Amino acid sequence: MKSALITGGTRGLGRALADELRRRGWRVVVDARHEADVPGLVVGDVADPGHREALAAAGPFDLLVNNASVLGPGLSSLEKYPLDEFRHVYEVNTVAPLALIQLIPADVVVNVSSDAAVEAYEGWGGYGSAKAALDHLTAVLAVEHPDRKLYSFDPGDMNTDLHQQAFPGEDISDRPEPESVVPRLIELIESGRPSGRYT
Repeated sequence: MKSALITGGTRGLGRALADELRRRGWRVVVDARHEADVPGLVVGDVADPGHREALAAAGPFDLLVNNASVLGPGLSSLEKYPLDEFRHVYEVNTVAPLALIQLIPADVVVNVSSDAAVEAYEGWGGYGSAKAALDHLTAVLAVEHPDRKLYSFDPGDMNTDLHQQAFPGEDISDRPEPESVVPRLIELIESGRPSGRYT
């Protein structure tokens, strides 16, 4: 039986992927900051080293999906971005994925990225730059570990809680549901394609 760890796996893309992998017979462990009625849940914050150790201890894993992310203080200009919030965004979106990769020698690693990693959107500087750093870490790790598959995966806009946070009060129901992205992500996971950035 193949096994996977998916961070941020109780809602959005993480949950949709976890549900589909379970349907395919995988053992799936997920994490989230809050209790939820989800199988295989380990509660905690990926920014906490002790929590990351607990996740690694739940292995071994064939697949690691670093999906947990934080947007930060809404859409804030870099000139006025609170530096403590900026550090936290990097801790969750960049440092924690690297720390889990160091702890978990999975054959396949997916770091969930964003178009904000490659496009300069006003107000998205904290989140976007953290995802850009994650993309580059993924590329360097792929060079250093040619025996593993390391992917940055940009799922595009989706109807998720995180995306709603970026547009408070707006109706984002026209965005695709996370479930619509899962088939392409699973195809990438199973494809054996070269390490790299995929959209």
